[in-house]
Formats: sequence, structure tokens, C-alpha cells
Amino acid sequence: MSSIDKYLCKALDAYPYYLEEAIESLEYALSGDHNNAATLCLYGRVYAEQLQDYGTAKTYFQDALAADIKAVFVYPYFIQLLIDFDEDVEAEKLIDFALTIKGIDKPLIISKLIFLKEKLGKYKEAKRCIAKLKSIILNDDYQTFMDKTEARIKAKKKEGGKKK
Repeated sequence: MSSIDKYLCKALDAYPYYLEEAIESLEYALSGDHNNAATLCLYGRVYAEQLQDYGTAKTYFQDALAADIKAVFVYPYFIQLLIDFDEDVEAEKLIDFALTIKGIDKPLIISKLIFLKEKLGKYKEAKRCIAKLKSIILNDDYQTFMDKTEARIKAKKKEGGKKK
């Protein structure tokens, strides 16, 4: 294991509970390899999840993908950031691309697409995505997510119908 990997492991172990330790370890890891996708991704998460600095987080995620476009672990975090900060078109493009990458967690990426469609009020499309998710999952991990999402969408459609 390289020293960069050791520092990255320390950062992962410390994050998010010991933020100062995590950042210190990330700095050491980046000083050894400023193009390490995993290190850049975790830094992006720090800025997105802890510091709420959208611009810096986005830059770190972009740098991570520039370093390794097949770094499947980056996509869910980057997509979530784009959704959270109303970069909906960019989020959908990234989702479409991510689904073409071998080894990507397709159920996780499709769940992000469902969130996006729901956020945009495209409930029929969200329900189609849920059906697609149902067809590809191989365990029950997503069942609660799908049940709650379907119920929430149904309630939103019903509420939307009352307003008209």
C-alpha cells in the first residue's frame, strides 16, 4: 500500500466525524498525487456535505473525473450535488453518461434519476424509472426506497390535482 493510499484510508476513516483529521490526511494524500480520483472525490464531499461550498465541491468532483472518468464512486456524489444545486440538465446528462460505465451501481444511479424526475414534477417519468429500478435490482435493498417514493409521488400527484 502506498503512502497516498494510507493517507486516503486515514481520511476515509476520519470522515465525517473527525473533519480536521480527514482534511489533514487528504492534504498529505494530495501532496503525493494531486490526480488521485478517490482523494479528489472525498475532498469534493467535504466541500459539498460539510462546508456547503458548491463551486469548490463541483471543481473537486470534476477534477476527480478528469483524473479517472471510470471512477464509479464519484458519480453518485457529483450527481447529488448537481441535483441539490439545481443543475438539473447537467445532472441528467451525468446520469445518462454514468449509466454507460461498466461497473457502475446502476440501481443507485437510477435512484438519483428518480429523485431528479420527482424534483422536476415529472411524476410519470419518475414512475417509469421506478419500474426500471424494480426490473434490475437483485435484492431487497431498494424496496423501502421504492415504496416510499411511489407513495410520495402518488400524494404529490393527488395534491397537484386538487390545486387545479
